[in-house]
Amino acid sequence: MASTTSFQKSQTEGQAHQANKGTELADKAKEAGTGAMDQAKDIAGNAADKARDVASNLGKKAEDATHAVGSGMQSLAGTMREHLPREGVIGSAASTVVGGLEASGRYLEKEGLEGMVHDLTNLIRRNPVPALLIGIGFGFMLARVTMPSRS
Repeated sequence: MASTTSFQKSQTEGQAHQANKGTELADKAKEAGTGAMDQAKDIAGNAADKARDVASNLGKKAEDATHAVGSGMQSLAGTMREHLPREGVIGSAASTVVGGLEASGRYLEKEGLEGMVHDLTNLIRRNPVPALLIGIGFGFMLARVTMPSRS
């Protein structure tokens, strides 16, 4: 009986030892999983920050390019005004074109891309039905251009 009790006690201690090892392994796995999850969060956060920075830089570059285009349009209008005739039918047409080019250049230089988007948004809000019809028409024309013909 004593040997059976001793054997059972030894077996119970062995099982307890294995259970402790299992618990230790589970704890280590949990720590490793938590570490991996934290590392993944850091990587995702860094990627999101980089994407935000790139988008911000692109937006600034687009805004700067819009202002530069506006300035270039005004410069071109000045050059055209100097070299085109000022009288007659051609002079009148040239004056109209140059005036429109100057006004557009001033608008782009002053408002930039952000101002254009704001103005377009307000225009669509004031005229939703025509804007919708223009959008449908533009979509139809784009589909016709991009779809291969069936001949």
